[in-house]
Amino acid sequence: MGLLWLGSVALLVGLLVGFVLAPVQWLPPAFQSRLPTYLGLALLAALDATLGAWRARLEGTFDSGVLLSGFFVNMIAAASLAYVGDWLNMDFALAASVAFGTRIFNNLAILRRILLQRWRQRVTQPG
Repeated sequence: MGLLWLGSVALLVGLLVGFVLAPVQWLPPAFQSRLPTYLGLALLAALDATLGAWRARLEGTFDSGVLLSGFFVNMIAAASLAYVGDWLNMDFALAASVAFGTRIFNNLAILRRILLQRWRQRVTQPG
């Protein structure tokens, strides 16, 4: 909970940067058409890292260094894979999306089990 302010500040900075850089006319036209793919991969990387951190927190193994390095490494790897796919005229972004999707749903399933187990323990505790 101590780093909650950091997430809020990062969200505000991201929104501010998004509004300032919203007109993407300064980007090459070829990249403008692929921008949604790269932003989608960044969003999936962020969601994967967030759910992984939540899972680690509930399991008692959270490490902020692992969260940050995992987020940036996954984002860079996914963007690089998508870029190479664009260069080869193949949709490698789909492979990254499937990998992130698998990890996200896996983390959601584990989170559900942990939270359900904790809820059941609270309900069945006497007095």
